[in-house]
Amino acid sequence: MCQVSRRRVERLLNLTMCLMATSRFLTVSQLGELVDGYEPGVTEEEQEAFRRMFERDKAYLREIGIPLETGTDSVFSDEVGYRIRRGDYALPDIALAPDEAAALALAGSLWSTTALAGPAASALRKLAAGGAAVGDDGLGALDGFEPRVDATEPAFEPCLAAVQAGRAIRFPYRKVGETAVAERHVEPWGVLSWRGRWYLAGHDVVRGAPRVFRLSRFAGPVRAVGSGGAVRVPPDVDLHAMVSTQAPPDRVRTATLAVRRGTGHALRRGARPACLPSDLPSDLGRRLVVPTDMDLVEMEFADTEGFARWIVGSGPDVIVLGPSELRAAVVARLRAAAAGTAGARETAPVPGGR
Repeated sequence: MCQVSRRRVERLLNLTMCLMATSRFLTVSQLGELVDGYEPGVTEEEQEAFRRMFERDKAYLREIGIPLETGTDSVFSDEVGYRIRRGDYALPDIALAPDEAAALALAGSLWSTTALAGPAASALRKLAAGGAAVGDDGLGALDGFEPRVDATEPAFEPCLAAVQAGRAIRFPYRKVGETAVAERHVEPWGVLSWRGRWYLAGHDVVRGAPRVFRLSRFAGPVRAVGSGGAVRVPPDVDLHAMVSTQAPPDRVRTATLAVRRGTGHALRRGARPACLPSDLPSDLGRRLVVPTDMDLVEMEFADTEGFARWIVGSGPDVIVLGPSELRAAVVARLRAAAAGTAGARETAPVPGGR
């Protein structure tokens, strides 16, 4: 199926609504006057271009399953007209139980930060247009709907795509409490949310056993390997049970940070004054000099990768002194950002060059 431009989508929508708004057959010339986006023109060439456009639109509507009916209403003319019977295309009345409406509203808020935001919003609008009350007060009740589950980890979309395609994947992964990164080769079975965290459940090829991986601990890009359709979920596997039993509980730790004065306000709100930690690595302790315009603070955290992502957003205004796992995660992200910037600079066209 060909790609459709936004202008053509709007024109096709106007055409469909016009054909559904009446029970009689509308001729091509009538549609040219009624449908916004059509310009029948006055010259023979312009009129011929309009008719070719209509023929393409008509064929496309039928191609995507819209029942475009052909006929005539007049006994004095045999000019063909078109219409769409509402009963053949319009959605029937939809009634949702309160728990069903709540589930749809939660799904809509879940996908609002992912690539599925457009389809999710479109589906909810169609349900509301069909008479479904999505939420106690209709679709408008979704504003500020809670709880909200974000799917902002970079690994979310490639992992979900691999599950849908049935393809094995490889990715670098950092276990909780460790600074080293290990390469993993996994046959993915599902992507699930558990207690506000996203996990990949699947078969670890190297270890030969089912494993669960938290998406926030992925330390690099996800690479698809092998052919599509090669991975199948065993019929006796309960993915929810896998995640609930294998996902390790959050281990709360304390981070020591140096924060430049006048910056890091969001970090400071949850922090308290601190001193230099006594367990600094020897190489770091010998060369570390905290700038005089920085304050030492400490705060608790549980998700190393998520906290590191937050710290990196402050750039040079925040320095991680400990623990080493958090420091390594921040350094890895900064190096990746620097490498990406350098790569973009090398491939950027030179002004005035050829």
